[in-house]
Amino acid sequence: MRVYIPATVAMLRGLSSDGELTAIGGTAFALTPALRESYASGGDEELEYAAMLDAARASLRLLHAELEADPDTIVRRAVVSADVDGAALRPDLDYAVVKLAGPVPLKVVAAIHLDTAEAQDAVRAAVAVVDAADLGDPDAEFTLGDAEDHELAWYAPQELPFVLELL
Repeated sequence: MRVYIPATVAMLRGLSSDGELTAIGGTAFALTPALRESYASGGDEELEYAAMLDAARASLRLLHAELEADPDTIVRRAVVSADVDGAALRPDLDYAVVKLAGPVPLKVVAAIHLDTAEAQDAVRAAVAVVDAADLGDPDAEFTLGDAEDHELAWYAPQELPFVLELL
């Protein structure tokens, strides 16, 4: 199953150095039957993109925690896509949520998705309001939309050390 794991730059550094990534709470996102049923139309590619966007939004929450601990944290959403076995469906949490069986080795990573430098201000603002947006605050939703308007850049797994070096 292709999963989309929310991450941060710090987590990407760990993936690069340790050769594996442990998803926070084992949580990832995927094109699940519940996600497919929640859309009136859309092909696999569109629905996988929706799952990746869910992971990118979850990355904002991870960034919030990192920023509280270190205000100098690099503020970019990150998503790791990987092909894993044993992911358990969790429609009780949300349509696209899956729980991973354990750490994800670098060898099964398909791609790294990361915000560019141009997105950092919008992402920083979104980090501060993501919970309010989820609760329906229209101003927070607008701010979150500004961050989500920035497309995540795509990198091959073997590019990860070079990408991290350039940050």
